[in-house]
Amino acid sequence: MTRPTTKRRRRTSGSRDRDRDRDKWADSAPPAESGMTDRQRRILVWSGSIAAALATTLGLVLLANSITGGAPAPDEQGSDPFGKARPDLYQAWPSPKQFEPIADRKADAAPLTAKEVFGAKTLTSGRIALKKVGSQLDGNCGDTVWGGLAGALADAGCEQAVRGLYATADGSYVAQYTMFNLADVKAANALVDDLKALHHDGWVLPLESEKAGFQGYTEASGQAMGHFVGLAWIGRADGAEPGGKDDFVTLGLAVRESEKALYRRVVAVAGLPAAPAGGDETDDTAQPSEPPPSEPGSEGGASEAPPPAA
Repeated sequence: MTRPTTKRRRRTSGSRDRDRDRDKWADSAPPAESGMTDRQRRILVWSGSIAAALATTLGLVLLANSITGGAPAPDEQGSDPFGKARPDLYQAWPSPKQFEPIADRKADAAPLTAKEVFGAKTLTSGRIALKKVGSQLDGNCGDTVWGGLAGALADAGCEQAVRGLYATADGSYVAQYTMFNLADVKAANALVDDLKALHHDGWVLPLESEKAGFQGYTEASGQAMGHFVGLAWIGRADGAEPGGKDDFVTLGLAVRESEKALYRRVVAVAGLPAAPAGGDETDDTAQPSEPPPSEPGSEGGASEAPPPAA
């Protein structure tokens, strides 16, 4: 019995050329290895093995994250591992144009005073009225914060920090406003932006008081205003997350009435005809310049307070 003969497929010149080129590429050294000594090649192979191991490890981490959801655990009771209070939500805004006259501390050299910023005994916005619990001026900014914020303030040229603590008359809400005196607007803009990540590892220390304190869920905002930075920090006194009846937008606007002190500084430097009222010896109640422009957020209590009105 004779075997059937099979015809071999004739290879074209094009396929032979591609095979020849592929064999030539396989036999040649990698570009990074050309001209290397044996020792250099061994180092390259060893480095590649390390990189492959790291890539495998990274792949396992990504796989684990995909299984578990990959999201970090939420902050527990708005605090760091050492028990320092910090906001669960933070938002930031750069300096508006109206603060250009005080963009540099050299043009606005007068030091801050607690009376200048927190002279008003009551801050009001809409239906929210905050009563002053206490205030404090510190020449060492690092003494008023914890964690990485101390270093950030030093880099920003912070010379003063003034804090004011407020609470509603019924004790339902607490708010603290902190103002930092920095070198210039560039440092101020950078600080409020850096706090988007930094607030997890460093924040302002609350003023100690038996009448008001921060615990549980809180929210905060950072506003650059010329060479100053203002941090508004608000929350329910019981530490619970805000519900449908908790107007955190108006609460934030109320404590930010303290910012009117800086409008008076703009007037002093630029020579504008009038300054916003409130916060001096003859006015114990600072009134809002306009009603709140938006309603509080509906998801998880997260709210977005707008920059202060001019």
